Amino acid sequence: MENIYMPFISRIISITPHTDIDYTFRMEYSGKPVKPGQFFEVSVPKYGEAPISICGIGEGYIDLTIRRVGVVTDVIHSFFPGDKLFIRGPYGNGFDIDIFRGKEVIVAAGGTGLAPVKAIVDHFAANPQDAKSFTVMMGFKSPQDILFKKDIENWTKAISTLMTVDKAHEGYEGRVGLITGLVNEIPVENITEAQVVIVGPPIMMKFTVGEFIKRGVKEENIWVSYERKMCCGVGKCGHCKMDDTYICLDGPVFNYVEAKHLVD
Repeated sequence: MENIYMPFISRIISITPHTDIDYTFRMEYSGKPVKPGQFFEVSVPKYGEAPISICGIGEGYIDLTIRRVGVVTDVIHSFFPGDKLFIRGPYGNGFDIDIFRGKEVIVAAGGTGLAPVKAIVDHFAANPQDAKSFTVMMGFKSPQDILFKKDIENWTKAISTLMTVDKAHEGYEGRVGLITGLVNEIPVENITEAQVVIVGPPIMMKFTVGEFIKRGVKEENIWVSYERKMCCGVGKCGHCKMDDTYICLDGPVFNYVEAKHLVD
């Protein structure tokens, strides 16, 4: 019988720092197909494991953006290319890119919420003909917290990008303000049929969803991802349970029609 908790060894191909505490680890991977929005459990013996969302998918690798916020992630950040980690997955319900093909698509990401949707943006930036239009709007706490700067530069060549920061130091020339302030600036031909993906801190998602609904987006056309502490990843421990829903199995990606009823 297969041990569903058994991880496998994956070699670190490269490490890309974004901020003082956010690094992207490119890991060797040739297992089951992966969807944007799914996650892996990443572990270090003697220290534990942590659920990490997939931020990039490629031939023979996956990208995992890991924030240094605790014992396990502190240890992972001490590793180097060539070192090996234990990972298991992919787990959860991801984003289905086919839903967005031929549509007007808007992705709204707050902070590290950009990581779970990055693979979606990468796809449409590389294949802009797959969508009627594609816009990614991003919000960060400060200029120092901006992730994937080189990727954002490349995205702007193929798709529409909007970015703002909550606060900025003197001399910063970009936009300052909440991400909700960008909602009405997005040009859309048919707002009622637009597909919208919103990922970020809970308070950001709540108010951003509200702004899109005010503008006329249908609830069934809104997709969100819930960030939870997925311990087992397979619906056994109940740690991520909300009402009768296991986020690690039924999510973390949900249609808003279902997600709006989930309460802690």
